[in-house]
Amino acid sequence: MDKNWDFYKGKKILITGNTGFKGSWMSSLLLEAGADVTGYSLEAPTEPSMFELCGLKHEMRTVYGDIRDLDLLNRTICEVQPEFIIHMAAQPIVRESYVRPVYTYEVNVMGTVNIMECIRKNDCVRSFVNVTTDKVYENHEWEWGYRENERLNGYDPYSNSKSCSELVTACYQKSFLDGTDRNLAISTVRAGNVIGGGDFAADRIVPDCMRAAVTGKKIEVRNPNSIRPYQHVLEPVTVYLMILKKQWEDKKYAGNYNVGPDESDCLTTGQLADIFCRGWKKHTGKDLVWDSVQKGGPHEANYLKLDCSKLKHTFGWKSCWDVEMAVDKTVEWYACYHQKENLVECTRKQIEDFLKVFEQNGK
Repeated sequence: MDKNWDFYKGKKILITGNTGFKGSWMSSLLLEAGADVTGYSLEAPTEPSMFELCGLKHEMRTVYGDIRDLDLLNRTICEVQPEFIIHMAAQPIVRESYVRPVYTYEVNVMGTVNIMECIRKNDCVRSFVNVTTDKVYENHEWEWGYRENERLNGYDPYSNSKSCSELVTACYQKSFLDGTDRNLAISTVRAGNVIGGGDFAADRIVPDCMRAAVTGKKIEVRNPNSIRPYQHVLEPVTVYLMILKKQWEDKKYAGNYNVGPDESDCLTTGQLADIFCRGWKKHTGKDLVWDSVQKGGPHEANYLKLDCSKLKHTFGWKSCWDVEMAVDKTVEWYACYHQKENLVECTRKQIEDFLKVFEQNGK
C-alpha cells in the first residue's frame, strides 16, 4: 500500500455496519493500511457474505450489536476510544423499506441519533463521517446532477429516512457541538449507486446478474431504462477515508459532499447488464443474456444523477475507474468466487490496483 496511507497505521477507527458489503471493503482497506479497526454491526446481512468469505471476522474485532441499542453502542465507544468513526449501519434497500418502513426508520434515523449521542458524550472522537446516499434529494427526474444545497426529501421510506439522517446529524452538530471546545469535525457523504464484488444483497442489479450467471439463467432486469450513477465501491470508500483524514487535519474540510461517477458513467440498468454480460464472457468464457421483466412494484426513481463539483474543487478529486473498468473488476471478483479461487488475494489485488490510480490522481 502507498505510503500516503500510513496515516491510518495504528489509528483507532470504529465502523458501524462493517459486516455489510461496503463495510467489508472499508474494513479490508483499513486493515491493509494497518489501522486498529473495530466494527459494530449485526451479523452479516447475507449468506454468503464478503465479510465471511474474506475472513474479516478473524482479522478485526467486531462487536455484534444493533445500532438501535444506545447503551451497547455507547459502552463500545467508551471502551474502544476511537478517534475516527464511519457510520455505515443501515437498512439499505429501497424495496425492503416499503415492506418494513418502521424498521427502516428505526435503523436509519434513530441509529443516527444514537451514534450522534455517543459522539456527544465521548470526547475521544475527532473525525466523523456519516454515509448516506444520492437518494436523499427531492428527485424531480432532472437531467442534471443534484448539488449539496438541493432540498432533502427522499421519496420512499429508505430515501426519506436517509434524508432524516442528514438532518439529525446537522441538528446535533448545531445544538450540542458547535461553539464548544471540542476538536471534532463532522461530514456527511452522499454516494451514488455502488457496484463491486462481494455484494450478495437482494433487489440489486449486479448481485442479480451474478446469481443468474452462476445458475446459468437469464438475468431479469426490472427497470432497464432507469438511469443511475454507477461507480465501483472503492470510489466512495476511499473518499470517506480521504475526508476523514482531511477534516481531522483541518476542520475547514468538514461538510456535505456528493461522490459519484462522471456524466459518461451514468448508464441505464440495461446498459449495465450488457457490460456485465460481456465481462462474464471475458472472465469465464460463458455466455450470459438478460431480459426485461416488468413485475410492477413500488415507486423507484427513473433518473438520478449527482453533481460532484464540490468534491472535485475542494480536494482535486476525480474518479479512478470508469464504469467499464468498475464492472470488469466486479465480474472478476465474482468469477473468482464462482471458480473457488482465493478471494482474499483477489480483494487485496483490486485494492492495490485502485490505490495506484488514486495516488496518480494526486490524492
